[in-house]
Amino acid sequence: MGCRAPGDGHARDAARGTEACSRRFVSMNQPLPYSIQIAWDYLEATGELGDAQTAARFLMDSVEVMIRTGERRQLLLSNRAIDAYRKFRAERSSLELVS
Repeated sequence: MGCRAPGDGHARDAARGTEACSRRFVSMNQPLPYSIQIAWDYLEATGELGDAQTAARFLMDSVEVMIRTGERRQLLLSNRAIDAYRKFRAERSSLELVS
């Protein structure tokens, strides 16, 4: 039995509320993992991802800091993480060129 919309006539599902669905779609309701995934997918598709471990750490840290300041909008979190990662990579590559 899948998740159903409220008011579709299934009393048993209505009695449980969103509990049945919330366990299945936890990551969609939490901005951190979903925002990181959006940023990751975009950077990977555009060829800007670079080192996976460095990207993962940077994106997680970046989004976490924004969430701690109260931001919860998933697309804003992912877009700002993408911008910050691009700046980070640009600064890092210019430092490597100087060295």
